[in-house]
Amino acid sequence: MKTEQQRRILVVDDEAGIRESMAGILADEGFVALTAENGEQGLELLENEPVDLVLLDIWMPGVDGMEILGRLRDLYPHLPVIMISGHGTIETAVQATRMGAYDFIEKPLSYDKVILAINNALRLSRLEEENFIYRQQAKRHALTGESAPIRQLRQQIERVAPTEAWVLIRGEHGTGKELVAQTIHRLSPAANQPMVELNCAAIPEELIESELFGHEKGSFTGAATAKRGKFDQADGGLLFLDEIGDMSLATQAKILRILQEQKFERVGGAKTIKVNVRVLAATNKNLEEEIDKGNFRADLFYRLNVVPIFVPPLRRRREDIPLLVADFVAEFRNKSLGGKDFTPEAVAVMQEYDWPGNVRELRNFVERTLIMSPEERIEAAMVRQLLALPGAAAGAAVDPGSYLELSYKDAKRSFEREYLRMCLAANNGNISQTAEQIGLERSHLHKKLKTLELEPEGNAPQGQ
Repeated sequence: MKTEQQRRILVVDDEAGIRESMAGILADEGFVALTAENGEQGLELLENEPVDLVLLDIWMPGVDGMEILGRLRDLYPHLPVIMISGHGTIETAVQATRMGAYDFIEKPLSYDKVILAINNALRLSRLEEENFIYRQQAKRHALTGESAPIRQLRQQIERVAPTEAWVLIRGEHGTGKELVAQTIHRLSPAANQPMVELNCAAIPEELIESELFGHEKGSFTGAATAKRGKFDQADGGLLFLDEIGDMSLATQAKILRILQEQKFERVGGAKTIKVNVRVLAATNKNLEEEIDKGNFRADLFYRLNVVPIFVPPLRRRREDIPLLVADFVAEFRNKSLGGKDFTPEAVAVMQEYDWPGNVRELRNFVERTLIMSPEERIEAAMVRQLLALPGAAAGAAVDPGSYLELSYKDAKRSFEREYLRMCLAANNGNISQTAEQIGLERSHLHKKLKTLELEPEGNAPQGQ
């Protein structure tokens, strides 16, 4: 975070004498002073220079200060602005305050009053920034688990976080890729700056350029005001591009140029904006396969894949499930879901399930079960029934909600795996008998079991 001596103050006033005198006073107080003789020049300067506070005159030739204040609130909503005027009225001061100005000071300026207002505004801005970062970090959970895969993941994060290296986070749906990105940010030198996030799969194709690069007023239908993009907002910090594999080829080409050059133009604009951004990207797709299919640019992949991090699926770290369940139960208990809990036997049953939706599916299951269970102690039988595991009561209905958060592919895989697990258990793990019972060739069943990573249970050897 910046110290007071590093704070940069922009003075926008058409009177050269005021600009010069304010610049000298600000320099004496340890600030860096920037000046502009009109609002348009001030906005242009803000596009290329970091500024911590603006002193803005109201009455200027051309575009007046009130209109510039409106633009500042749209473009830089957290930038404190102090209005100054030689023709101030109570109505003007009230209007400026309602529009978001921190203070209103009349000319002739009392420089002591100006410096006091600047210090107070910067102090409030710093508190708001710290509160925002605290709220952002408070939403995060530590990486829960003590399994070998999760310990290895922590070690990778601890090595890469303090550097400036770009990271490509890979893993299935629901494994916690965003949490990994947040942990890298928390341990990085930019931890005191917000991490700017963009879900590439959630933004319509026609709007993603505007989201990434920003746009100028009137650049397209509906662009009533200018807007800063994610790259602009992340200057000096981290930009997290989630689901990068869902970005179109056209946008990939544009983002590649920006990643390489660290400069861009807003949609509908001609001015080049330079930034210094560290990029974290995440995807659940096999990008090598997407490259072969022509859906993803190889040069963009190599640019992003400086340090690859793989987030293991939950089925590879089943020993972490009791810790995760305990965390989720505590979280939902704080949300007024009462004192319900799972028995150790119920948690052990959860460890039998593959969780194709990974940690996200487990969390949803815990929440749903805590809400719907009439009992304070949730037993293994209920968990088996809801997950359709072997040993559930005969004829018991399977809760369709168990599959609602899954894709068709994941739901099909989950059903196949549990169906074959039950058939194998009924045949004491004998593959030949199971194949005959369900009408499959033994070799085909053996291949299917291998694909589903399913080990036969019972006393019979796997090869029988």
